Amino acid sequence: MKKTLTLLTAALGAAAFSAADAAPQISTQSIIVNPVQTPLSVQVWTDRDTTGSRTPNYYVGDKIRLFTKTNENAYVYLFNVDPSGKVDLILPNNLQSGGNYLRAGETRVFPSAQDNFTFDIAAPYGVNKVLALASREKLNMNQIANFQSQNAFAAVNVSGQQGLAQALSIVVNPIQQTSWISDTAFYNVARTTQTPAPTTPVTSAPRPNFNLAVWRSTFRLNTTLDNVHAQYVSYLGNQGFQLRSTSRNGNRIYSTFARNGRTATVLIEQSGTSFSVKFAQ
Repeated sequence: MKKTLTLLTAALGAAAFSAADAAPQISTQSIIVNPVQTPLSVQVWTDRDTTGSRTPNYYVGDKIRLFTKTNENAYVYLFNVDPSGKVDLILPNNLQSGGNYLRAGETRVFPSAQDNFTFDIAAPYGVNKVLALASREKLNMNQIANFQSQNAFAAVNVSGQQGLAQALSIVVNPIQQTSWISDTAFYNVARTTQTPAPTTPVTSAPRPNFNLAVWRSTFRLNTTLDNVHAQYVSYLGNQGFQLRSTSRNGNRIYSTFARNGRTATVLIEQSGTSFSVKFAQ
């Protein structure tokens, strides 16, 4: 999404993490499952399926809202895994509604009406999974994700459904088995019946919306990745951001910027004459 959300369809098969019957389990459908009964419950659903049991279709450019609710006071950790295996930590975050402690019966929505960002649907196409993990105790997620400076969303250190499940099994291991529970919702990034042009031609890279915490754009431009990157360095420089670091991996460039003690990042990806840009602050 923009911050874009999406998830994995590999058939992993249910498998226990250890010989103990009560150990957290990998599940093809639910990512990680607590086999022990607990009165704690958590629900997660999308705005196109309030039951949380179906797989609604979304199309590139659509906006999505995610909901979660617990029956007891609990900390809730919300992850998204896309069909390529990319994992995003949605909750907690550093934005207005980013606190992850929910009161019993409270429903939290992302983004809320007060948030200055949207979750916009983007490729890859396929089924996404949104995992809600609720715990009576605060969990240590340092091995899975970390917040860099003042970034809105954490950088996630694991990839794939199985990688996330294995990491979470370690995270929940120190707490009582009856103190955590999970739920999973699904949504599908579908192709339209008439496939449109993937992006809109432009004469220069679009300028970021600096009023948003997370902004994304896809466009076509007959130029090089380095030239597009140079345009965004210029755009941010005009807003007072100073370039701190840049790394390149094939058709991807990732740069960090600083302004008034806060950090911003730009990720640019190229496929032929098509470009995808994500700006976060």
